Amino acid sequence: MFDGTRINGACDPAFEMVKAEFTRNFTERGELGAAVCVTLDGEVVVDLWAGWADEERRRPWQSGTLTNVWSAGKGVTAIVAHRLADQGELDLDAPVAAYWPEFGAAGKQDIPVRWVLSHRSGVCGVDLDHPLRVSDLYDWERMTSLLAVQEPFFQPGSVSGYGALSYGYLVGEIVRRATGSTIDVLCAENVAGAVGADFHLGLSAGDLERCSEMVEPEPDPELESALAAAFASAGPAAQAALLNPRPLGRHANASEWRRAVIPSAGAHATARALATIYGALADGSEKLLSTPALDRARAGQGRCVDVVAGVGGEFALGFTLGSDEHSFGPNRLAFGHDGFGGSTGYADPESGIGMGYVMNRMGPLLRDDPRKMALVNAVHGSLADR
Repeated sequence: MFDGTRINGACDPAFEMVKAEFTRNFTERGELGAAVCVTLDGEVVVDLWAGWADEERRRPWQSGTLTNVWSAGKGVTAIVAHRLADQGELDLDAPVAAYWPEFGAAGKQDIPVRWVLSHRSGVCGVDLDHPLRVSDLYDWERMTSLLAVQEPFFQPGSVSGYGALSYGYLVGEIVRRATGSTIDVLCAENVAGAVGADFHLGLSAGDLERCSEMVEPEPDPELESALAAAFASAGPAAQAALLNPRPLGRHANASEWRRAVIPSAGAHATARALATIYGALADGSEKLLSTPALDRARAGQGRCVDVVAGVGGEFALGFTLGSDEHSFGPNRLAFGHDGFGGSTGYADPESGIGMGYVMNRMGPLLRDDPRKMALVNAVHGSLADR
């Protein structure tokens, strides 16, 4: 018990280190409300939640509290595409234009689906000649129409350029053209529904009351100054990807945002949902993907300095790899996706681990939030001690 906040749920004694770090997130790292879940070989070994679902501390966090997980939804969006490829309904080496003819404009006729999945298509956003508002993200046809005619910001296939917002529309429109079904329906039926995960691309009215309130990071003058300087000097690719538009934490609290299908930034989930989905990729069960499909999905596409994020790393086909940063523990081939502010979901098939972490007090980083890393390191420290 601390500050009136109690750690709820269950934790296998072998993973008490995870519970200890989860507690420290509240006592030492400024956590407001959060949940963490870990599966090992398909069995839940950690399922904890604590804190408050709102900044006023009136609503206790519950086991079923839904949280906007931002880019952690990208990995699950990618799984939808890989399920279709596994079933022969989508060819990852085919040109995007074979499914979506309009995308072939502006010299993009030969870009394959795999370059979209790995952020190498060059279409990392909409150029500033078409200024967008956050409300435009709710309009699927507007976003996909603009992206279809967008000229690539760099030579396709050469490097990665993180599609902070564009990614979900591109993947979603490809699968819609290939199948006739929308990405939210396919996700609900073929991924979340297949493993019983409380994960959503666009919420129903009845689920709105379960949402936690996103709380933006405390203002840091030094950080704000650094960000302003970085945005001012950013190239066209980064400006399009990160600033046109620029969603903030508070935007995710609007019911319009929560109900819209924004796969790159608007997915809602519980920690257990993310752990369940990634756990199904780590446990060898082939519930979501066959072994060959999983091997293809997690294959690295080449390390580089991303032209949008400006940092080194390596994408697989829809996921970030743990790589030299050890973002998902010691295994460089562990894979998943972080969300803006701190959330994450990842799989480490070599260890049998699936993990999900969600929170509502956002940190300033796009990846590897200190709270997340403390939990990840505790998971793998627990494994080493078993």
